[in-house]
Amino acid sequence: MKTRPAEILGELGPFPDAGHVHGVTYDGRHVWFASGRALHAVDPETGTMVRSLAVPAHAGTAFDGRHIFQIAEDRIQKIDPKTGRVLATIPAPGGGGDSGLAWAEGTLWVGEYRARKIHQVDPETGAKLRTIDSNRFVTGVTWVDGELWHGSWEGDSSELRRLDPATGEVQERIELPGGLGVSGLESDGADRFFCGRGPGGKITIVRRPRRTSSVATGKPATA
Repeated sequence: MKTRPAEILGELGPFPDAGHVHGVTYDGRHVWFASGRALHAVDPETGTMVRSLAVPAHAGTAFDGRHIFQIAEDRIQKIDPKTGRVLATIPAPGGGGDSGLAWAEGTLWVGEYRARKIHQVDPETGAKLRTIDSNRFVTGVTWVDGELWHGSWEGDSSELRRLDPATGEVQERIELPGGLGVSGLESDGADRFFCGRGPGGKITIVRRPRRTSSVATGKPATA
């Protein structure tokens, strides 16, 4: 297993009227983050907040190429990002203990924080399709190039972890500096991870390590 220190590329925020960053996603142009009472879109190149949607947004956030999925307490909302309208809801698998959220090849992947699990979920019904166990708390979740990553935050220790999606085995760890938390997690599909910082309203940008050769063991994220 490879372990390396995080290469911090920069940060976004703090943002007015958004004192907490929960879930994070990327729509190919903007970084969206959940602040509790709203979803916000940010230009990652300038750090400017460009839009806000007044919807409950308490944990993970995901984008399927057309809609935003957002955890609100014990449910997952399907949202039209153009209007902010909630089109549908399904039960969240952790019953309110849910954390990260990601979209990959037609299904949702939902972190369950204290249970240290990641669930694959049918986005139409909320049915659990399978569950992957981690050995640390699970915060944000993302898929990129067939790689499953999740954030972990326990006390003053935070890291990004690449798991084998079949077994849950930890294959790679990126350690963040002490005191730098990770709430939401998303990839831009290339070389950047966007990491929510929880309280304080900031997003840390971390370089994603590239493997020189790999075989995809899962499904790549669609963004």
